Amino acid sequence: MALTKDEIKKSYPLPVYNYKVEIAGVAIAFTEVSGLTIEYNTSTYVESQTASGIAGARTLYMPAQLKPVNITLKKGIVRVTSVATLYKWISTATINQLEKKDIYVRLCDEQGKAVISWKVINAFPTKLDAPSFDAKSNDAAIESMSLMADGVVIEEA
Repeated sequence: MALTKDEIKKSYPLPVYNYKVEIAGVAIAFTEVSGLTIEYNTSTYVESQTASGIAGARTLYMPAQLKPVNITLKKGIVRVTSVATLYKWISTATINQLEKKDIYVRLCDEQGKAVISWKVINAFPTKLDAPSFDAKSNDAAIESMSLMADGVVIEEA
């Protein structure tokens, strides 16, 4: 039996290449985004087993504090916009005026409409890597920025 267009949209996974990144509401092209993780630390509790009658300790594992999010963004270096976007942001740390920003990573459908969004809350840069230089290569110059954030919220459009 043939599937309808709507059934295909609901049943098949979206391709990973069709996404947009917005930093504080400004769309910026990135070649790679990684680290969109929601993870909790765990606490271990050891207690006696008085109710069960079994000898020995009972170990319980419980979720604890949310771990901070570490995200990596990679993009090709483009004249004017690269320095103005990433370098300017990380350089504010030297004067203790660092601005935390919300970042959206939006996975899009074939028309470019956002379907699922990952909202990265209160992100700030911790590292900016220059590209590796190689006289034998003709690859694009790719810079990489590491960010730390308070958390990630997933939203469906």
